Amino acid sequence: MLRVNKMFTILFLVVMTIICLPNIAYGNSAEPPSILIIVPNPPDDLEISIEFGGRFTQARKTDKVIEKHYTFYSHEIKGFEEYVFNINTGNNNYKITLDKPLQKYNNIYTLNLNSQRLIQGKSVSRSILLVSFRLTLTLIIEGVVFWLFGFRRKRSWIAFLIINLITQGSLNLWINSFTPTTSYLIFGLIFIEIFIIIAEVLFFLNLTKEHSKVITISYAIVANILSLIVGGYAITVLPI
Repeated sequence: MLRVNKMFTILFLVVMTIICLPNIAYGNSAEPPSILIIVPNPPDDLEISIEFGGRFTQARKTDKVIEKHYTFYSHEIKGFEEYVFNINTGNNNYKITLDKPLQKYNNIYTLNLNSQRLIQGKSVSRSILLVSFRLTLTLIIEGVVFWLFGFRRKRSWIAFLIINLITQGSLNLWINSFTPTTSYLIFGLIFIEIFIIIAEVLFFLNLTKEHSKVITISYAIVANILSLIVGGYAITVLPI
């Protein structure tokens, strides 16, 4: 038992370390955006462009259900000495001037349509909403599987909540640390999910005694694979 607990502790620390590591990767991938503007619930006719020297560069739009992303790539705005954004929607047209971004890529801003301001970064309320949604979705999916595998005791359900709040909560905070346009997140998600499955198997074996080891292990594998499939699809259509 002492040996199992020691392995459990080591694996838990490994999973948390991997999840908390900075997300920096280099590879032969598509060019990331130089400037990305997040607009929550924008009107359908909203257009954003940059004006410089009489030339207008239109942003590329990506629909993410509850928001739209307006992106400019470095090769499109190369040589610009200032960034004057033209915000056009219906009869409401105005300009916002932005100091030159400090980074070449992944300068993220949020457009507040009411105050007509560009705010650097992702809003805290947005992050809380998305992390809470993904975590709740995971708890529902894995909770249904937990029930179908015959777990009924109060102690088992308390363990279920504690385990998933730790593992899935950490996972979703890790997902939130990525930029909204990360294209290869799903591959990292699969890699992390392998460690989470192993960690949850050990968690449940130590904290639940309602069923045999075979049933407990099978539950952890099935539940996490199912939540990975649903969650993987969700992050392709919803913002991160």
